[in-house]
Amino acid sequence: MPRIQLIKILLLAVVVAAMINGGMELYKHRHYQLPIVAGPGVTKVSKLSEYCEGIKGTMADTNVFFLEGREPGGKMLIMANTHSNEPAALLATLIFMENAVVEKGTLILIPMFNHSGSRNTRPGDGYPLYFEIPTDWGSKKFRMGNRDASWLDQWPDPDVYVHYPDRQLLSFIDTRNTNRTWPGRPGGPLMERVTYAAMQIIREEKVDIVIDVHGAETMFPVTNCIVAPEKSMRIATMTTLTVKAREKFDNHVEPSPSGFRGLSHREIGDFSDAMPFLLEAPIPFLDQPTGPKTVELLLDGKDPFLLSLSKKGLLFVPYDETGWPIEKRVGQHCSVIQELMRQFTRKFPEKTIAVQNVPKYADVVKNGVGYYYHNPDETDKKSVYFN
Repeated sequence: MPRIQLIKILLLAVVVAAMINGGMELYKHRHYQLPIVAGPGVTKVSKLSEYCEGIKGTMADTNVFFLEGREPGGKMLIMANTHSNEPAALLATLIFMENAVVEKGTLILIPMFNHSGSRNTRPGDGYPLYFEIPTDWGSKKFRMGNRDASWLDQWPDPDVYVHYPDRQLLSFIDTRNTNRTWPGRPGGPLMERVTYAAMQIIREEKVDIVIDVHGAETMFPVTNCIVAPEKSMRIATMTTLTVKAREKFDNHVEPSPSGFRGLSHREIGDFSDAMPFLLEAPIPFLDQPTGPKTVELLLDGKDPFLLSLSKKGLLFVPYDETGWPIEKRVGQHCSVIQELMRQFTRKFPEKTIAVQNVPKYADVVKNGVGYYYHNPDETDKKSVYFN
C-alpha cells in the first residue's frame, strides 16, 4: 500500500474515533436523567402533553407538579428553564418543589419548561455539559442546557420565523426559543405546541399569576429586574420596592414592550386573565467579553474582564471581586417570587396564595443552594421523578 494512502487511512481513523468519542459525550448528555425529589407539598404530577396532544412522545414533554393547599385560594404557575442556559431559574424552582408547603391556594411548577433545550448544548462556545451543586449528602449533578430547543427535536429552522398570530418577523432561531413562541398553537412547530400547552394550563386551571424565571447578562440593561406588562405593573413595582427595602438587594422593574411579540410576559397577559411576570437575575457566564466558559464562572460569576468593565461603569449591575455567585441569584429569585405572592394576596385577598418553608435571599446566601435539596437515594422512590 502506498505511504500516502496509508497516511490518509490513519487520518480518517483518527477523525472517526474523535467523532465517535465526541458524539458519545453528547449522547450521554442528552440522555442523562436528573432525579428530582417531589417534596411534601406536591399533591399531583402531570405531563405537559396532557394539555397538548401534539407534544406527547417527544423530547418536548415534561413534568408538571401541583402543590395544592389545604384551603382554596389563588393559583400561581412558576416556569423555569425557558432558557436552559440560565440555571438559577431551575435551582430556585426546585427549592420550591422540594420544600414548599402550601396552606392556601395552589402552586403549579414546571421545572424544565423547554425540556428539549435542557438536553441541548453549545460545544462551539465551550459550554460545559454538566455542573454540580454541593449538598450535605454529596453533590447534585445537573445538565447544562442551551437557550434553544435541539435541532434533533425541531427541524428545519425557517429562513424567517413568522410569529403566530401577529405575523411579526423574527429571527429563524426564535422558532426554537420558548420565549418567542407564545401564545402558541396546537398544530404549529414543536415549541409553539409547548407554549400552547402552557397557555392551556393557565386557562383550564384558571391560573391567576404566572412567573417565568430567567437570567440575563450583566451588560444587558434588562437584568436584575421584574419585567411586567401594564396589568401586572403595580404588583411588580410594590414587589421590587419591598425587597430592596427589606432584603437589601437591588431589583427594578422593566415594562413589557407591546410591539415585540412572542414573549411570555406579553402574550400571557394578552391571551388570558392571568397576570404575568418575568424575573431576571444577573448571570456573568452569558456575557461575551469573559474568559473561558467554565463551571466555575457559571457558579461563582467571577471574571476579570467583567471586573474591568465594571470599574469603567459599563455594566448594569453592581460588580466587584465577589462576582455574582449562584447563591445570590437563586436567593433573589426565591425572595422575589414570595414577595410577588404576598403583594398579589394583598391586592386580591379572596385569592390568597400562602406558602411556608421556602427560604429567602439571606437564607440561601448563608446556607448555599444545595442545603435545600434532598438526597434522591434516601427518598421514597415514588417521590423521585426524572427530567
